[in-house]
Amino acid sequence: MPMSASTRTPKSDTRITATLIANIKELISEGSIEPGAKFPPERELAKEFGVNRASLRQALKVLEIMGVLTQRVGDGTYLSASAESILKEPLDFLVLLDDLSHYELFETRLIVEPELAARAAERATAEDLAGLRQAIMGMERSRTNQARLEADLAFHDCVFRASGNRICHLLFKVIHRSILTSMGQLSRRVTMDRPLSFHKKIYTAIRDRNSEEARKTMQDHILDAQALLKNPSSEE
Repeated sequence: MPMSASTRTPKSDTRITATLIANIKELISEGSIEPGAKFPPERELAKEFGVNRASLRQALKVLEIMGVLTQRVGDGTYLSASAESILKEPLDFLVLLDDLSHYELFETRLIVEPELAARAAERATAEDLAGLRQAIMGMERSRTNQARLEADLAFHDCVFRASGNRICHLLFKVIHRSILTSMGQLSRRVTMDRPLSFHKKIYTAIRDRNSEEARKTMQDHILDAQALLKNPSSEE
């Protein structure tokens, strides 16, 4: 992996993590390393970044916890293959600390997801439609709460992918994972027919290229889930 040492200058140990992040961003932008690619050995990295190996290891561990890197014993250090892993940890921590409430997450979903469904109706490929059908069948055939949740998440993931917006696909995949706990509580109180009915209507709208219907049905689906979380008795 070619790197230009002249563009990278030594920094103090207190700035090593920030320095590594800046250099990793530079390597990605210049095409020297791609997601899933292996980094050079620690000795080369330490020399390249102008730091000692002890400081390098400490910074790599922090970046591994953040999900930016993965370290494999006896193999080496790799850049994470998916941006989802980089986004997931910070958002999970914010939810855990209650800096982000589930209300805010649902509000964010209402702002964006209906539009993503509308875009999916305009852009979905045959492969996207097949993925949506498979997710619906997966929910119908689920025998455990976990299997039902995975099928639910898979359906929405297919919608996000079909929208054609990779940034929203990644962000909302992470958001859905972040509200998995509340979805788990909800799925135990609500029969599967309720969300399944919405999924089938959304699929039909996307298949028929009806963007307005896809937008409206996705909005109704999210509002329904939000209302059930607030008031479980509204299932009736």
